[in-house]
Amino acid sequence: MPAALHALPPARDTGPTVIAPGLRIVDAPAAAVLRVARREGPVFRDVAATRTGLSAPTVNRHVAALIEAGLLRERTDLAPAGAVGRPRLPFELRREPHLTAGVHIGFRTTTITAHDLHGRVLGGIRAHTGGGDAGEVLRAIGSRVHRFLARWPGRTPLWAGVALGGRVDDLGRVDHPLLGWRAAPVGELIGEQLGLPVSVAPHVESMAAAELSFGPADDPHGSTLYCYAREMIGVALTIGGAVHNPSTGPGGLGHLPSGPTELLDPRGTGRLSDAVSDTALVAAAGAHGLEVRSTAALAELAAGGDPLATSLLRERARVLGRALGHIADVVNPDRIVLGGQAFTEHRAALRDVAGAVAEHSAVPRDLRLTAAGDGIQQQAAAAVSLDVLYADPLGALRHHARATSGRGSGRRRSAAAHR
Repeated sequence: MPAALHALPPARDTGPTVIAPGLRIVDAPAAAVLRVARREGPVFRDVAATRTGLSAPTVNRHVAALIEAGLLRERTDLAPAGAVGRPRLPFELRREPHLTAGVHIGFRTTTITAHDLHGRVLGGIRAHTGGGDAGEVLRAIGSRVHRFLARWPGRTPLWAGVALGGRVDDLGRVDHPLLGWRAAPVGELIGEQLGLPVSVAPHVESMAAAELSFGPADDPHGSTLYCYAREMIGVALTIGGAVHNPSTGPGGLGHLPSGPTELLDPRGTGRLSDAVSDTALVAAAGAHGLEVRSTAALAELAAGGDPLATSLLRERARVLGRALGHIADVVNPDRIVLGGQAFTEHRAALRDVAGAVAEHSAVPRDLRLTAAGDGIQQQAAAAVSLDVLYADPLGALRHHARATSGRGSGRRRSAAAHR
């Protein structure tokens, strides 16, 4: 578990609460009880003790604390006939009255979503990310999020999570080469608009964290190579229930050699990004006489039987699979998970991805598509917005209370949790 997530540094006179997410499964008692309630609830206390490996008194104590905090509730309607006493009352994670805000800032489009404590999407909007000064862009995004959350007047927003490309430090400052941002104070500026605690994380690592939190309950001691491909191509590695988040920031794959191509990369640069990114794919289609403005339009043509569109998408799949097979041989994961519209927009090409991975990898790989499908960006933001709550539920509520108590006086606090 990250050290003392709830321990705040000395207060500052100004500044919102920005806390670095851990992006890992935490086995501390409160986190374990909350997790079993979220994944299996309604659940009885003795079953929760078996699942978590905690003693019955420890489970009882933490269930009581989380009920008092408003995060869990007992289901008296499900008590077994003749049962006496609270240990025979099942408990579950409450869907109301709380929510979190998820923000995925893409190169062109920003997605804003509201989530219940299970991570389910309550609603969402899309907006143009915008260009120019980072401060103006981020304040505009924060204002949109603030107006969006007003749609749920009966719910209490607890946290905001931001996922985006680039390198993110523990204070939520971002270097984003595509947007031209350098040390952009993403967490601070979004937090100023919302008056809520904020966590910020790189988006491919956030997608891997979403797979940990919301995907199948894989072996927690195993390893997963998560690959995302759309406008950018990136991978993240999960080991033992934790997303590897190197201090040097996310490693991009766009500079890697693509290998031989026929229809893709008409300029012949040999770079992976110039062969398989969304922009490159649309450009290649145009170079071969197909007038399309998006990869979705190209996928629509392929679904209608257009042979050139199909060939372009299948070659993209093979090039991605070839690169992924080589990368997998280096890190040797137990499984590979694919995410992003490069894999989900034209699923018929997934066979080509799998075939290329198998051809260019020395050992067979467990390969699957993310359970989030086309909603992976929203799930990534949800994972960031819920990360601290899942890791330290009561500590997260204390952070929330401190952050929101300063709305009127202007005294807010800033914190960075140890990764």
